[in-house]
Amino acid sequence: MDDAIVVLENITRYVEQGMDAVQAAFKGAAEIGFTVLSMSTSLVAVFIPLLLMGGIVGRLFREFAITLSIAIAVSLLVSLTTTPTMCAKFLRPPAKDERHNRIYRGSEWVFDKTLTTYRHALKWVLQYQFVTLVVTILVACLSVYLYIIVPKGFFPQQDTGRIMGSVQAAQDISFQAMRDKMERYVSIVTKDPAVSSAVGFAGGNTVSNQGRFFIMLKPLAERAVCPNRHFWQSCPNVTADNVINRLRGKLAVVPGATLFLQSAQDLTIGGRGGNAQYQYTLQGESLDDLNNWSPQLLAKLRGLPELRDVNTDQQDHGLQAKLIIDRDTASRLGVSPQDLDNALYDAFGQRQVSTMYRPLNQYHVVMEVAPQFQQTTEALQNIYLRASNGNPIPLAAFTHFVPSNAPLAVNHQGQIPSVTISFNLAPGVSLGAATEVIQNAQRSIGFPSTIQASFQGTAAAFQDSLSSQKILIFTALVTVYIVLGMLYESYIHPITILSTIPSAGVGALLALLLTHNELNVIGMIGIILLIGLVKKNAIMMIDVALEVERTQGKSPADAIYEACLLRFRPIMMTTMAALLGGLPLALGSGTGSELHRPLGITIVGGLIVSQALTLFTTPVVYVYLDRLRMALRGDQEPYRAQGSAGTPRPSPAH
Repeated sequence: MDDAIVVLENITRYVEQGMDAVQAAFKGAAEIGFTVLSMSTSLVAVFIPLLLMGGIVGRLFREFAITLSIAIAVSLLVSLTTTPTMCAKFLRPPAKDERHNRIYRGSEWVFDKTLTTYRHALKWVLQYQFVTLVVTILVACLSVYLYIIVPKGFFPQQDTGRIMGSVQAAQDISFQAMRDKMERYVSIVTKDPAVSSAVGFAGGNTVSNQGRFFIMLKPLAERAVCPNRHFWQSCPNVTADNVINRLRGKLAVVPGATLFLQSAQDLTIGGRGGNAQYQYTLQGESLDDLNNWSPQLLAKLRGLPELRDVNTDQQDHGLQAKLIIDRDTASRLGVSPQDLDNALYDAFGQRQVSTMYRPLNQYHVVMEVAPQFQQTTEALQNIYLRASNGNPIPLAAFTHFVPSNAPLAVNHQGQIPSVTISFNLAPGVSLGAATEVIQNAQRSIGFPSTIQASFQGTAAAFQDSLSSQKILIFTALVTVYIVLGMLYESYIHPITILSTIPSAGVGALLALLLTHNELNVIGMIGIILLIGLVKKNAIMMIDVALEVERTQGKSPADAIYEACLLRFRPIMMTTMAALLGGLPLALGSGTGSELHRPLGITIVGGLIVSQALTLFTTPVVYVYLDRLRMALRGDQEPYRAQGSAGTPRPSPAH
């Protein structure tokens, strides 16, 4: 769209000067063609690093980069062919007695006043160039500082209206007791005014003391309950995270079990599941070392205010009863170990004793003792076997049991024993801050060399993306510099164009900080887009300035002054079009809108700040770099006269 706006504005300018529409279309399109080509080509160059980016994030955004690149190429073709053709067909010079409505006259008055204000401000800036250059350098330093301090995350936390949960109970719990706790949890959760329905499942995992929980929330507009509000007041939105925080205290009254809740996300990275959204895994060569050191880290992390719902998958305190056989007594009674094994399996195993056939199905009949006799070890005293003489003999007559602990499960990662600690984030805490405090806690404990620690799942993908952010930005800048250098056949002019980018970074990062958002993958995509969007201002200015210098022999200061005023209208038009296009993303409030909101925030904030600064900093950078270019060529002729913009004019010998 920016290409068509620039072409249309340039053709319209000639039509308003009285030129025939067809001639204006030819001249305007030919004059602006290289500018449009530079804008589009450099914008496509921004996406080349995204196309070459590896990992999961690269796979996600490869289609995004390809789609935008093709769309930009088609837009360039249309703007250089269809747009001039339509201008030649439909544009007409304004009639002498033509009268416009109030809206048109009002908008023209606002634009003329804005242009006049900009003209005076630009003269002052070009008169005090060093001050503006210092401001430009400070803005670049500020962008680096803001990048360092901004909270960093992976993907935005969405409110999809769904909450998932995991129940972890005591390791010696029975299935019947687990079922009762699940029923209590369902009863507590469904009483919350924001909950539409809830369902829980006991068991179904690798261990018997766990369960799954699923909660469906009401629509966002129906969750808030404000009985004491006045009619002019509105109820605040109740997000899924608000509901989770509200339920934590209510669910804590259930003894012997814990329900961990997390908001379901449309986009999840990493195949590792857990009782919370993020995972930190310890791997050890010795299972005894893991059992010794992982509880220390678990206790340390539970004391950190940045984390919530810290839990572990370590299940090493299950109960077992070892049955000790008095073999002499058993032999005297004529009871063999096989008889004992068969009796225990009949009582507590899954022995199939029959099959019931029906016309449409068949059912297996399994024999076991009644459930009430399976809860305690005293049930072993009620097991009888037949001696060799046929008399029933109680199991306690020749056995006794010894209680002990045994692991319910031993987890492995890469065939190495492992313990995974899962955690959620406290409100207002970024994933970057959480990973830092976890690593500090792990280092403070002083693990032996036999234990290795690493993030897994989403947290591991976040660390990979964090390590590639700087490389991605640097690669995008280098790619754009190379493309612009080839287009302009210059080492200096691409630097002038790229000088607009720090101001966009400052605007994007400030917008994220002011709106309490993190710099995540979506926000980083917005910054990459800004690299392509904001440089168009400098391209439009520099193209005209170079042409004025070449054809009219004006000084760089006068040439860039004239170029800024000539291209002020298309610069404002393209910036406002991009800014208004990003506003719906930044202000969206529908279900799942949190995913694309950082993209709109970075685009809007970056365009506002860059537009306010680059209209003044780019001319100054252009003048200083032109002096550098002349100095490198060995032309040291001093500036003596004053140009019309209030800036030094080179001598005629220059």
